[in-house]
Amino acid sequence: GGSDEHGIPITIRARKEGVTPQDIVDRYHELIKKSFEEFGISFDIYSRTTSDIHKKTASDMFLKIYENDGFQEIESEQYYDEEAGQFLADRYITGTCPHCSNQRAYGDQCEQCGTSLSPTDLINPKSALSGSIPVMRTTKHWYLPLNEHEAWLREWILTEHKEWKSNVYGQCKSWLDLGLQPRAVSRDLDWGIPVPLKDAEGKVLYVWFDAPIGYISNTKELLPNDWEKWWKDESTKLVHFIGKDNIVFHCIVFPAMLKAEGSYILPENVPANEFLNLENDKISTSRNWAVWLHEYLEEFPGKQDVLRYALTANAPETKDNDFTWKDFQARNNNELVAVLGNFINRALVLTQKYFNNLVPAPGELSGYDRETIAECQQVKQAVEYNLESYHFREAQKEAMNLARIGNKYLA
Repeated sequence: GGSDEHGIPITIRARKEGVTPQDIVDRYHELIKKSFEEFGISFDIYSRTTSDIHKKTASDMFLKIYENDGFQEIESEQYYDEEAGQFLADRYITGTCPHCSNQRAYGDQCEQCGTSLSPTDLINPKSALSGSIPVMRTTKHWYLPLNEHEAWLREWILTEHKEWKSNVYGQCKSWLDLGLQPRAVSRDLDWGIPVPLKDAEGKVLYVWFDAPIGYISNTKELLPNDWEKWWKDESTKLVHFIGKDNIVFHCIVFPAMLKAEGSYILPENVPANEFLNLENDKISTSRNWAVWLHEYLEEFPGKQDVLRYALTANAPETKDNDFTWKDFQARNNNELVAVLGNFINRALVLTQKYFNNLVPAPGELSGYDRETIAECQQVKQAVEYNLESYHFREAQKEAMNLARIGNKYLA
């Protein structure tokens, strides 16, 4: 795991707080890392995209693709804020989404419908820096020509990976059917990894070019001598667990980058979830509408597994779902306590009462015993199948059935 530390939301927060972007990422890196640890999530390595090894890995990949003639240099008209004196990339510009009419869409993506956008797609755009209406100015950027990758991406996804989740497969098909367009991999910004070319002063790598390379740089940092077998060996199975707003980057953009570089494997699967809303409203960190993990851990000490259970039970695996505190309470009381807790309590009490706190040796099995064992074996098979097919919600549901079977057996 690791912290994704570039991108415009970081610079916007730094401006608001009157500190540097580095101050912001240093603070949140430690907060997130500590929260994961306290939640019981351990990583082989938890790094960050401001590390030296990541900067070199991202720069090296850019240069390799550049040497392979994998980029196009294109001059284009981009929005410019005359008051702030800079170009407006990504979240420096807001406006109305042309697809769903959300009036709070950003220049790189609409968070409401998940559509990836360009600043010029927005209706009634305005600067997020000054609030002014931007003007158009010419600038040069390096583009990944996704249109040149469309044929093999179509074959790879639509023919070779029909087993992908329907929401992932469907979104990819929609993108491919619309026709892929060249996508800029550089930005006119002062926060990010500098584009490693002499004629690229004042330009940095687009965050969605450098961020997925973090998977590679993390592996290099952890296994400096053996990292290539994880990324360049066909026996490796690469799986991305993400949300639906990142499907296009992990199924189309990142694979195109890997293919253009020429020596890396491609993802085996991308079992992306849809959106999890909070109390019937979309989670938004920019609007502070979220459950912050460090705050949950402070408010509910020792309740890590309750949240883990509730999130898995509500996982938006095929469609958007909703997290509510009422449902959280109900699942804790009606399932974890009334079903699982009841089974454990009854088993322990009966063991103490009749077997002196020792698990007894099995006697001769009755027909009912054998039926119960068969039910448990079916649960095991169902859990294994659902885990292997990335249906974690169903896997947890099946696992809870063991407690239900146990309660029925002890009744």
